[in-house]
Amino acid sequence: MARDVPHAAGSAPAGSSEFKLGGRVLAAALLGTACGASPLPFNVLPLVMGPIHDEFGWDFAAISVGMTIFGTTASLLAPVIGGLADRVGVRLIGLWSLFAFAMVFAAFYFVPGNIGGWYAFWLLLGVIGIGSTPVTWSRAVSMWFAKNRGLALGIMLIGTSLAALVVPQIANWAIRTGGWRFAFPIVALLPLLVALPVAIAWFREPKPEEAPAETRMADGNVAGLTLGQAIRGYRFWMLIGSIILISIAYGGAHIHMAQIVKLHGFTPATAASVLGVVAMGILAGRVLVGLLFDRIWAPGVAFASMLLPAIACTLLMGTGGALSVVMTGAFLLGFAAGAESDVIAFLTARYFGMRHYGRIYGMLYMPFGIGSGVSPILYGAVRDRTGSYDAMLMAAIFMFAIGGAMLLSLGRYPRLGETGGHRPA
Repeated sequence: MARDVPHAAGSAPAGSSEFKLGGRVLAAALLGTACGASPLPFNVLPLVMGPIHDEFGWDFAAISVGMTIFGTTASLLAPVIGGLADRVGVRLIGLWSLFAFAMVFAAFYFVPGNIGGWYAFWLLLGVIGIGSTPVTWSRAVSMWFAKNRGLALGIMLIGTSLAALVVPQIANWAIRTGGWRFAFPIVALLPLLVALPVAIAWFREPKPEEAPAETRMADGNVAGLTLGQAIRGYRFWMLIGSIILISIAYGGAHIHMAQIVKLHGFTPATAASVLGVVAMGILAGRVLVGLLFDRIWAPGVAFASMLLPAIACTLLMGTGGALSVVMTGAFLLGFAAGAESDVIAFLTARYFGMRHYGRIYGMLYMPFGIGSGVSPILYGAVRDRTGSYDAMLMAAIFMFAIGGAMLLSLGRYPRLGETGGHRPA
């Protein structure tokens, strides 16, 4: 791979050369994120939820439990997979997980007509899917980028935006063509035919001489805290609390977005288009917030970003709203989601370093996945009992605000790497 000048282990490439050295890896990580277990189920389930309800008579909360099982299972395994990636490398974990995820997702075509079978498929997907999420891809990207880490992670996470733009359209076509079952194998072609070949060709961690100096100590070892050191600090727990609140507020709103749009009087096709607007919001949040993270104190940027969904929830409440109002709410909600995913990956690397990034990120991803999995049940239960989502959207306003405010307590970035430990900046 081309580089500006040779440099020894522990020396940092110039900021611009980070993209020259790591650009292909970043592209592979972007596609892996786009076609992995993080975005695809979240963008297919909203469109098949209605047809499944019509065919089997299951209520929306019961259907949503599948996502909860998936999210909880994957999240509990995230620290294990993250730790494995730290030891054996992200390439092996990422490639095999992406392949296995595609196979199981395609097999949803054969879901039986009982709720237990539905849940079993989601359980299996959670077991094999976590290695195809940013738990894996973000470690490699953070190892290649230091000066431009926020932007690079934002670009990588654009993958979820691309999925949200493309997948609903593909799934909607598949449902019209062959029914809701057909959506799963058609969408599963994306990881098999798009992401996996590129990842095989380009995805890897940097060699010592390719890594930025900020990721290593003077002796050449990777800088950062152990999981035990991270857990003993207050920052880890403030991040946990913030992530729980924000993921519960957002996850169900995304899953039920198509139903929220339909309650405003619009067609399923319009609902799919609104999901595309959410994707554009996520895209804007990814790039803008990631860029700002490299230049401004990240927790302050994140707090401001988390205030936007309070406006979004207000706009999405009620029925019969104008399409422009619903789309504005969807965009702002997506923007906040884009910011939140950047927060976890960026702050893990910035506050805890890369030495045990996979395990620490996995521990922080756990509440994100569990909260995102529980949230659809809460939204669905409110819908089943009240006929609307307004009560849950009202609660989400406060969760976004409080979760964002908790990030302000993180303080200045520590300096990692001078002595193998850390000291305040």
